[in-house]
Amino acid sequence: MYLKASQQIVTIDGPSGVGKSTISRKVASALSFIYLDTGAMYRAVGLKLKQAGIDLQDDTAVRNCLASMSLELIPATDESEDVGVVLDGRDVSLEIRSPEMAMVASAASALPVVREKLTQMQQEIGSKGRIVAEGRDTGTIVFPQAAWKFYLDAAPEVRMQRRAEQLRGQGKQVNEKELLDMIIKRDYDDQTRSIAPLCKAEDARVIDTGALSIEEVAETMLKAIELVK
Repeated sequence: MYLKASQQIVTIDGPSGVGKSTISRKVASALSFIYLDTGAMYRAVGLKLKQAGIDLQDDTAVRNCLASMSLELIPATDESEDVGVVLDGRDVSLEIRSPEMAMVASAASALPVVREKLTQMQQEIGSKGRIVAEGRDTGTIVFPQAAWKFYLDAAPEVRMQRRAEQLRGQGKQVNEKELLDMIIKRDYDDQTRSIAPLCKAEDARVIDTGALSIEEVAETMLKAIELVK
């Protein structure tokens, strides 16, 4: 099958905690594609707006703040590591990975000016194809022309347990009820926002990651991608 460069894109969408990042890294590594972590980009923007004390309801202030932003994604050294993020010359890779920053990112991502800015950046990165992009709207808004689209899902309780284990592995204390409430609220916010809400692309394949291991999910996706045949 011949595909234009701009079509040689794998999109992996779904709510937080379904394993998108880990699975995206594995799939990208297997295909020798670039992994585009759009979630990290929104977290970085959320961090910048928070640290600058910007009122998210002030569209002009948000736009002016983003105009001076420098954002760089650093490829992970291997598939077990997160993508690195350098914001305005400062490494914020660890700072943006907290549950609190996930909530800030969700609020920031609902702003039209933020989505406009980052969607443009993401499309520029993907213009040459051969990328695996994961997020909330990569298959519906950012790369609707992508050749392969997937939507990952899992019950909130399953996602909470996974996130709790990850945080404890980092030596952090976890309140499971608060974490579950946060996940449920973020799902609601992402699904009901007016701008690019979380939803499945009509041509995306749905995979329940709660019933499969990370390796099984990645294998299922790779088998569905004709490029690896």
